[in-house]
Amino acid sequence: MGNLTQERLKELLDYDQDTGIFRWRVNRGGKAGDIAGSIRTNRYRRIMVDGKLYQSSRLVWLFMEGYFPEHECDHENRIKDDDRWDNIRHVSSQCNNRNRGRSKNNTSGVTGISWHKTCEKWHAQIEINYKHKHLGYFKEFKDAVTARWDAEVEHDWPGCNSHTDAYCYLNQP
Repeated sequence: MGNLTQERLKELLDYDQDTGIFRWRVNRGGKAGDIAGSIRTNRYRRIMVDGKLYQSSRLVWLFMEGYFPEHECDHENRIKDDDRWDNIRHVSSQCNNRNRGRSKNNTSGVTGISWHKTCEKWHAQIEINYKHKHLGYFKEFKDAVTARWDAEVEHDWPGCNSHTDAYCYLNQP
């Protein structure tokens, strides 16, 4: 069964870079013209090609660039089944993790900022290389957010996600 190539992928599937949808070119895995694959419970589309299951975004990269990405394919807009070419980017795992949405448990509205009851101050932190880094305690919420944003800039987060909660809060009208 060998490795899937761009040539083989293009024999089997058509890709519309404006919609992000793959369609079967042949009666295989479905009828020609049918949308390929299915959206899984994790909201990513996966497609079976020659007996192997692939994440659709990785097939987009192969289709457009001619090789599988070394790292991860990130959906820049955070919509996991939006496989439009201009929404897919090749990034490190760490960069991909930085492009996550806000945690459901977040009550401050800004990732990395929480109220510390004992100190009665805002606590700012950031995760770098999978380790939490304490940025300080702040009386004013905006000061905590500023510390978070400064740390994001220092660790090149804008290169991964230029619209973080901290950025949006500090740049609101």
